[in-house]
Amino acid sequence: MNTTGTPVTAPVTAPIPTPTPAASPPDARELTTADRCDACGAQAFIRVVLASGELLFCGHHGRRNMTSLEKQALFIQDETSRLTADG
Repeated sequence: MNTTGTPVTAPVTAPIPTPTPAASPPDARELTTADRCDACGAQAFIRVVLASGELLFCGHHGRRNMTSLEKQALFIQDETSRLTADG
């Protein structure tokens, strides 16, 4: 107990900054028939991950916007090769 009449305070130290881990890149996942183009509702074959979220596109809309998307995307998954695959 402090009997001297002066308040006891703990020394103030600045918090030590902790490095934030680099954001891991998003992983590819298989696009299914449930994944629909955000522009027209057709089956999506292109998935674009942006800082603000994910966009899905059919082959037509994905190709149409690819130049712009490449400038902003964190990750692009292009499965349009499935459109011409035999099977």
